[in-house]
Amino acid sequence: MSKSLKAEFASEAELCSTFIKQLPTGWTAYPETEGFDILLVRNADGAQIGVEAKLTLNAKVLLQASEADHGYAQTSPGPDFRAALVPYGRAPFEMVSIASRLGITVIEMKTKAVYLSDRYNRKKFNPDLPVPGEYEWRQFWHDRCPWQRCRLPEYIPDVSAGASAPMKLSEWKIKAIKICIILERTGYLTRKDFAEIKIDHRRFLDMEWMKHSDERGKYVAGRYPLDLRRQHPKVYPQIEADFDKWFPKDRDSSPIIQGQEVLL
Repeated sequence: MSKSLKAEFASEAELCSTFIKQLPTGWTAYPETEGFDILLVRNADGAQIGVEAKLTLNAKVLLQASEADHGYAQTSPGPDFRAALVPYGRAPFEMVSIASRLGITVIEMKTKAVYLSDRYNRKKFNPDLPVPGEYEWRQFWHDRCPWQRCRLPEYIPDVSAGASAPMKLSEWKIKAIKICIILERTGYLTRKDFAEIKIDHRRFLDMEWMKHSDERGKYVAGRYPLDLRRQHPKVYPQIEADFDKWFPKDRDSSPIIQGQEVLL
């Protein structure tokens, strides 16, 4: 098929979403993780691909996808492979050559119309992702051999990859969700709760997400309760389901009841 037939995507977010939906079995996508639009993880061995997306292959996306150039880069965490994701036909040959010299693989994603028009190549994106135990992938993929891989979040982020102002599921936010769940279930928080979850209580007071209770040593919901359930409708119930795994062992989980009302 001629490269004159180019794939069109409305946004980088649509490009990323289309790519994630077409991932082969055995790969897990972590959107907006560790500074990448998508961090792919190969389930078989944990190998990672850091992916940056753009609607055309340009210098900006190559800089974003490339390894940081500073004195401690050799010991910094990073993915095994780095890639730039662009629509099919939007990767000039010269830029692909530069990407290869930088150790960056260019992935070209087809739209449905382009895919159906290509009777010679029914792959929805090129090249294929690297397969363990096979060596043909070395023609397209450059193993960065990182000192250590990127740290993965406890939960797969329920956010859109490639958005212009992406919402992220940070380590802090996962801890904050746990604090919110403790407050919802028991009606109060203590300084020890924050110490156990390893998150600073002062921000919760400063932002008025919580306030001092009438009972000394306890906090209750403040004027502007933190609403992370709305921001993360998929991850929030997953963390709730794991309540018994992370809830402090010596903490009373019984709600405070006054009359027939649970104080939240």
